[in-house]
Amino acid sequence: MKSKWQALLRAEKEQEYFKGLWEFVKQEYRSRVIYPPKEQIFHAFDLVDYDEVNVVILGQDPYHGPHQAHGLSFSIASPLAKFPPSLRNMFIELESDLGIHRENANLTDWAEQGVLLLNTVLTVRAGQAASHRGHGWEQFTDKVIRLLNERDEQIIFVLWGNDARRKTALITNPKHKIIQGVHPSPLSADKGFFGSKPYSKVNQFLTAAQKTPIQWG
Repeated sequence: MKSKWQALLRAEKEQEYFKGLWEFVKQEYRSRVIYPPKEQIFHAFDLVDYDEVNVVILGQDPYHGPHQAHGLSFSIASPLAKFPPSLRNMFIELESDLGIHRENANLTDWAEQGVLLLNTVLTVRAGQAASHRGHGWEQFTDKVIRLLNERDEQIIFVLWGNDARRKTALITNPKHKIIQGVHPSPLSADKGFFGSKPYSKVNQFLTAAQKTPIQWG
């Protein structure tokens, strides 16, 4: 976790709820297969410090298959891993929106441009989607969103799916922009995700703020 995040979140990690959450997480890693690898739980915060965030793409919880999750929402770590259908739909929309054909499922290059790839819940049991909901991660990521909301410089929040959209109420600073819609999952992508043009919208907001557009390819 980069230095500014460490300073801002130090007190949060001393809260009783977080201590309970961390004990639960440690026990889960000792007794089960948990994703992402423990050293990558906070990987999103390793790549983009607080003052470097230009865009937040908020997901739900990590992928629960082998070699997929590595602490960045929607991104997968290994080209050998099963390609997630949600990410495939994101790439279909990217090509439709901006004409960019992307095959690399590791989104580290987005993070390196100031895109915080954050999930609302940061850990999951193997093969059990949403298995770590309700243990405290939601409160922790609420704090992250509140801290970002306090930033005086524009941030673009991309909220896909109900879990992410629940954070909308925390984004009250009029300087920030919100792009929200249905999740890119196959269960909902054809109900408004396809055709929503999120990537070009993000870049339009960045350009209007005289910031460098994201190179999504």
